[in-house]
Parts: sequence; C-alpha cells; structure tokens
Amino acid sequence: QVQLVESGGGLVQPGGSLRLSCVASTSIFSIYAMAWYRQAPGKQRELVANITSGGGGSTNYADSVKGRFTISRDNAKNTVYLQMSSLKPEDTAVYYCHADDLGWGLVEYWGQGTQVTVSS
Repeated sequence: QVQLVESGGGLVQPGGSLRLSCVASTSIFSIYAMAWYRQAPGKQRELVANITSGGGGSTNYADSVKGRFTISRDNAKNTVYLQMSSLKPEDTAVYYCHADDLGWGLVEYWGQGTQVTVSS
C-alpha cells in the first residue's frame, strides 16, 4: 500500500509560478510511475504529467501544459514535484498525485489533492 500526500497548492496570479509536492509513504523508485492529475470544477479529471522510475525517469505532459510545467522526482525523499510556471486561469483545479505501482494500472493510489487557484 502506498500513501500519497500533496502540498504546495494555493492562490497565484496569472503568469506566476507554483511548485507542488507529493510525498509517498514508500520508495518511489520501486513504483512504476508517478503522475499529476487535475480536475477543474465541472470538468473531467485529466492527466497533467507523469514520470517513470526507470532510466532516470521518462516524462510525458499534456499538450496544455507542455513547456510550462515540469515533473521531477527525488527518490531519496520519496517525493515527486510539479513545477508550474506561466500559470493561467485555466490551470485552476484540484491537483492530485497518482502512483501506478506495478504498471498497466493494475495497482493505483491517489492523494487527496491540493487546490491551485490562478486569479488576479
């Protein structure tokens, strides 16, 4: 079992930056992939970015955040980060940390989420 705790959310102005953190209860090196999802009010949850454990961590980003967001990990701290820059109002959402433990979505874990609000 993996427990995930997100932090770092808050209110930021458009064009600003914010860094989210996700701390796992176990080594993220042993987890196949970590990811960030988000869900805005009235909208479907969407994948923002993910990172795999192998090969230093391959990454994937949603087109809407490509070039603005960066996912990274610190295996020693069991932590995954999402660095967000050039934030837009449409980035406003609850951001969730996700762990794909074994791959292929066979075993999944979710954090409780952290609110990100982009507004002037």
